This record gives sequence, C-alpha cells and structure tokens, in this order.
Amino acid sequence: MFGNMRAWLEKRSPAQVITGYYLLAVIISILLFCIPAVHKPGVQVTFIDTVFTAVSVVSDTGLTVFNISETYSVFGYFVIMLVLQFGGIGIMAMGTFFWLLMGRKIGLRERKLIMVDNNQFALSGLVKLVKEILKIILLTELIGALILGLHFLRYFPTWEEAFLHGLFASVTATTNAGLDITGQSLKPFAGDYFVQVVSILLIIFGSIGFPVLIEVKAYLSRKRLQLENPFRFSLFTKLTTFTYAILLIVGTVLILVFEYHHYFKDFTWHESFFYALFQTATTRSAGLTTMDITQFSMPTLLLMSIFMFIGGSPNSVGGGIRTTTFALNILFIYHFAKGNREVKVFKRELHQDDIIKSLAITLLAIIMCCISVIAISISDAQLDLLAIFLEVCSAFGTVGLSMGITPDLSIFAKCILMVLMFIGRIGLTSFLFIIGGKQKKAKLHYPKEKVITG
Repeated sequence: MFGNMRAWLEKRSPAQVITGYYLLAVIISILLFCIPAVHKPGVQVTFIDTVFTAVSVVSDTGLTVFNISETYSVFGYFVIMLVLQFGGIGIMAMGTFFWLLMGRKIGLRERKLIMVDNNQFALSGLVKLVKEILKIILLTELIGALILGLHFLRYFPTWEEAFLHGLFASVTATTNAGLDITGQSLKPFAGDYFVQVVSILLIIFGSIGFPVLIEVKAYLSRKRLQLENPFRFSLFTKLTTFTYAILLIVGTVLILVFEYHHYFKDFTWHESFFYALFQTATTRSAGLTTMDITQFSMPTLLLMSIFMFIGGSPNSVGGGIRTTTFALNILFIYHFAKGNREVKVFKRELHQDDIIKSLAITLLAIIMCCISVIAISISDAQLDLLAIFLEVCSAFGTVGLSMGITPDLSIFAKCILMVLMFIGRIGLTSFLFIIGGKQKKAKLHYPKEKVITG
C-alpha cells in the first residue's frame, strides 16, 4: 500500500504534493479540533464550523465563526498555536525540522518540495534556509512572548494568565494569524502604544519575507565581525523592503486623510496616527485590530480590501498576490507607458518570465475574487456588498479582518472562503501548477500573428 502511494507521489509535481500535504494538515487539524478537551465544557461546535476553523488556522487567516476565548480551553489554545506553526513557517519547513530531529537524510525529492514551498529557484542551501527560518521565527515568537508577557502583568491578575496571553499574542502576530484570546482582538490595548508597536514589529517580521530577515541577519553579522568585503543585498530584498515600506507609509497617510473628518475627528494626532498605522500594518496579513473597522468610511474599507488583496511578501506567512507581484505589475505599467520593453529596477533587469507570471497571478486573483464576491452576494443576498468584498479579500490575503458577517454566512459562502484561504496559503503559483503538473516545453510552434488590443 505504502509502496503504491509512494509511486503515485513520485508521478506528481512538487506543487501537487505540497498541496496534498496542506490538505493533510487541514484533515489532521480537524481531528485535533474534534478532541473534547479542546473545547470549554458544554461548548458544541458544528462540523462545518470546525472545518472552517481548521482551514483558517492552517492558512494563518484568522477568520472565525465564533469567539475563540469563549469556545476553546487552554489546551485548545496550545493546539491552535501548534497548528499555526505549520501554516506560518510552512509545512515543508516543519517537516524538515522533524526529519532532522529523527536523523533522517534530506533527499533530492524532499529538497524539491522545500524549494517549491519556499519559492526558491535552486536546490542548494535549502536545509540551511529551513534552519534559519525556524531559528528566526521561533526566536521572534519567544522574545515577543517574554516582552508582552511581562507587560501584560499590569493587565491580568496572575502571571500565568499574563504570559499565556503574551505567548498567544506573540505567536498570532508573528504568524499573522489574526486570532486572539481576549475576545476583542487588540481593542483592550487601543491606548497602549507599547503593545501596538511590539505587535507591528512582530507582524512585519512574519510578513516581510524570510529571505529578507536572513539577509539582514547576515548583514549585521558581517558588520559585527567588521569584514572588509561589502555586503550586497539581493534584488528580492531591496524590492520587497521598498514595496513593503511604501505600502505601509501610503496606507497610513491615506487612512489619516480619509478619516480626518470622519472617525478621527475627535481624536488627538497620536491616537489617529496609531489607529491608522496599526490598521495599515494589519492588512499585510495579520488581521488583528485595535478598533471596530465597521466605524471606518467606505473609502478606507475599500483601501484596506485592496491592501489585503496584495497581501504579504513571498516566502512569508502572508497570502494574497504578494508585494513583489504588485511591484512588478506597477514597474511593468510604468516602463510600458514609457515605451520600454525591458523592466529595470535597482540597476537590474527583470526576467520576462517573472513579469508574465506576476501579470498572470494578478489576473487570476482578480477573476477568482470577483467570481467569489458575485457567488456569495447571490447565496447571501441579505449581506452588504462592501462587507462581502472585504471578507473575500481578507480570506484570499489570509488576513482575517471582517465586518462581522462571518458567523452569518451560509455553508456555500463558507466553502468559498475556505477555498480562498487555502489558495492564499499555498500561493497562486502552486495553484496554477496543480492541474498542469510539471512544466513542459513546447514541441512545435505555429506562425505568429498580431492581434489588435486596447
């Protein structure tokens, strides 16, 4: 039996195998969430809601149909945090970690799977990459838990409760899951700028991309050792960091402008700034919030939906089309408008394949989200269209923000959101190759002919 299964897996493309592993992770999570000890005494959860929660946790989205703090026990909190690691760090990275613990050799097949799961281009250095990712993320979660746990001593009566909240808040922020055990997200800390700054830093660590963090670590190590050879950041790190920073700045400024005479009209400048900054940071992929977002005006909610559609960076805990895809689209439009066929940035020229892939991913994502909005608006006609649009973008971007309609969705709508959350986690590139299988070169070409466009 196992021999036949292995032979079948050998015929599948790495993208198809990775997708299968994430489906397996969802199934295991469903079984874990069905354990009676996971729930508080007397709490009953329907099967569809259990499945929805499992997909949401595995994909690090955070959309839920019930209050986590009122549904799950302390044991349930730890089960959630465990599953979040598989979704945030990556199924292959966690698998490699257990392989290494057991002393198992990482073969060529496993390296190919790691390469696909982490959006890498070469097989060399993958095990080292996985080790670095594990070190950075787990260390970040631990430091965040200690800092927040100590700070929460002023909010909670016992140190056990304070550090439990600190650990959960650190894990959910670093993995950009958007879940909470306060029952109110981070609204109780709306006036605590220290908690907000720490949370924003943890969100950035999780969503800016693991290769960026690894390169920054290498740069700091070279500076500490005072090595003579200059360190050169990769184009990926430059483009990702620049795009991430621009989105954070532009988003904060636009929310401040949109809400200046609306939600922020009675707030001080620093209250308005931190509300705008945190809500912009959380749209990368986090889903945590310091306020009720339904209080925002329509332009702000549309802006947040667009930002969630963009999502986090590649090879991070984030979903969406990814920041580099968005950047490549903008660069292509800019250079095309200037009459250039080559796209250049940071004294480098981009590959045409990357441009084509970014355009294909964006077009597919737009079509997929539009169909989802239409389908849900038909099945759940009583719901507001803007709320549905935000919910769809939140699911696809694996963010977790909602205008409160998630519990009221029909089973059909929940199934659509589960598909979007799952695709957002595995990535559209993997999704595109699930049906197609392995890439093939064309054996013949037909005569080329121009078509009128525009």
